[in-house]
Amino acid sequence: MTETEKTETPGTGPETHPGNATPNAPNTPDALHDAAHPVIADTQPDRPDLPLVVMPAVLDSMVAPLTARFDMLRDVARVRLYGDFTEDEDLIAARCADADVMLNGGPHLSDRLLRRLCGGVRGGEGGHVRCIVFSGTGVASYINLALARELGVRVCNAVHYGDAAVAEHTFALIFELLRHAGALDAGIKAGGWSGALADGRQLSGRRLGIIGLGGIGATVARIARAFGMEVSAWRSGHTPESRFAESGVTPVDDLNALIDGSDVVSVHLPLIDGATRGLITADNLAHLKPGTLFVNTARAEVIAPGALLARLERGDVPAALDVFDREPLPADDPLRRLPGVVLTPHVGWRTDGAFVDLTRQMVEATRAFLTGGEMNVVVSEHDAET
Repeated sequence: MTETEKTETPGTGPETHPGNATPNAPNTPDALHDAAHPVIADTQPDRPDLPLVVMPAVLDSMVAPLTARFDMLRDVARVRLYGDFTEDEDLIAARCADADVMLNGGPHLSDRLLRRLCGGVRGGEGGHVRCIVFSGTGVASYINLALARELGVRVCNAVHYGDAAVAEHTFALIFELLRHAGALDAGIKAGGWSGALADGRQLSGRRLGIIGLGGIGATVARIARAFGMEVSAWRSGHTPESRFAESGVTPVDDLNALIDGSDVVSVHLPLIDGATRGLITADNLAHLKPGTLFVNTARAEVIAPGALLARLERGDVPAALDVFDREPLPADDPLRRLPGVVLTPHVGWRTDGAFVDLTRQMVEATRAFLTGGEMNVVVSEHDAET
């Protein structure tokens, strides 16, 4: 997913579905096999001796690549997949009532829901989900990892599946700010020709400043260099020094200096409480020169609350955002009315190639857990980096 990888945030794009749950949903799987709660895959129902893997909510785009890999689990698990998306806690708990492994396709798991799903693993009240496999990188934004450890639950994520996808989307946003292809297309289709947006700005020779040189940030750096850009990145102290050289990037120790010296600033930080949450402050954003492009395809919460809106309301910094403090973005959010700001609904990670790699990792991590191995096990928030 989120980078969020998000690297991404599954469950926020146009193919998500509202839940169909009713209060006090029955906590039995049999009650859920109906048109309102569609089970679109239920492998080996005649093998109750096998552990049960349940995905209680899924994006349409994940179904085909995920089900194509179910043969990898044939000898180790049954798999049940529900063909809608819901964040209703009662419904999720009911669907996972008999599950040993949960494939989490995007719903946030509150502490209350986590206890309902996993409380029985160590003899307490609740279900016996022993492993949660998250469909993204930034799992710490969706699951309380400390509580999962306390409950004896393994949490796995997927890594680097969206590096290319999010990096490419980053440049799609940059080019929209520089060349206005979408706006020009709309103008022509409305009967116009050319207009004030026809004169674009060239990317080659510009200076890119990257905040967060993880997998996505490093991919962005390589693409930028191919476009003829000069690339620098903030030296946060968490990035291996070798990555700067490997990516052809100049390290900059001071964040304000990085922003001061950039024509384009692109954010690719993971969201980690106590480390990156609110890391970019109003003071940092004050160093954006008029005309500097600001792009965030990582997590909105790495910016101090209200700081970005206040800076953009001055009207002299073009910006492109794929992530927001609240998703879906409320209809009355002031970001929607700002000129010179391009918005996309947290879709940077959503490509055919990303879905294929994401679902592969989810199935392989599930098989590893059920056969005594390990893959993509998340121990701390720092394991969930972009």
